[in-house]
Amino acid sequence: MDLENQKRVKEFTEEYGAENIVVLLGAAEGEASGLAAETVTAGDPTFAGPLTGVSLGLKVYHVCEPEIKELIDEAVYEEQISMMEMVLDVDDIISEMTAIRDEFCKY
Repeated sequence: MDLENQKRVKEFTEEYGAENIVVLLGAAEGEASGLAAETVTAGDPTFAGPLTGVSLGLKVYHVCEPEIKELIDEAVYEEQISMMEMVLDVDDIISEMTAIRDEFCKY
C-alpha cells in the first residue's frame, strides 16, 4: 500500500472512527493483499509509511471474497470484476485475508 493511501486510511480512521471503516482491496495476489491488509490492521510492516507502528485493527476484505461479492450488484460484478476473478488464485487470497483478519482485526 503506497504512502498516500496509508495517509488517507489514517485520516479517515481519525475522522470517522476505526469501528466505522472497512478497507476493500483488489490486489491480484494473496501476498500483496496480505501485505496491504496487514498494513491497515497491524501497521506498516515495511516501516516506511504513516501507518508504521500504528495498529488500526480495521476490517479489511478483498473484492473477490464471498462476503463482499454478495453485496455487489451481480451485473456490476460481472462487468467490472469477474474477468479478473477468473485469473486470480481466489482461494489463496481468501486464505491470506482470513489469516490477517483473524490475527489483527479488532472490529
